[in-house]
Amino acid sequence: MALLTIIIAPDARLKQKCTAVKRVDAAVRQLMDDMVETVHRAPGVGLAAPQVGVLKRVIVVDVATRDQEPRPYRLADPEIVWASDEKVTFEEGCLSLPEMYAEVRRPNRVRVRYIDQSNERQELEASGLLATCIQHEMDHLEGILFVDHISQLKRDMILRKLVKIKRLQETDAQRASA
Repeated sequence: MALLTIIIAPDARLKQKCTAVKRVDAAVRQLMDDMVETVHRAPGVGLAAPQVGVLKRVIVVDVATRDQEPRPYRLADPEIVWASDEKVTFEEGCLSLPEMYAEVRRPNRVRVRYIDQSNERQELEASGLLATCIQHEMDHLEGILFVDHISQLKRDMILRKLVKIKRLQETDAQRASA
């Protein structure tokens, strides 16, 4: 397995729609495994392929707490086939928007159809944090970030902060290489 580089917003790749994965083969399984390792090391609870520069419909999610055994889900071509009318609000963050958080309202429960790492068609019914994480990561597959669910004012503030952080990091990197 390998650690993958996580793309930080703003970056045009994070706003692109991903292509379907018709079959989970060895290359997709390797991507899934690398994404699981990357999200665990980050540390985070979910990661979508476009966040590591791969425009394929693949996500991984693991909401196990630090004192629990990891329980990663590896989903290719996930699609929500049912969502509850009941909504919940969670404070969301994102590995591609480091240290930025906002409250987002989403369905509390979802049923997701997907292809697993063994190329088997599966369905998963999720609620609470797991449902929120799956929806958050699936948004990435459509080029949607969690900040797209909040007010324009809050979104602009977060994105301006990220641009400033990126500039500072680039300046620091240039100084280090000089």
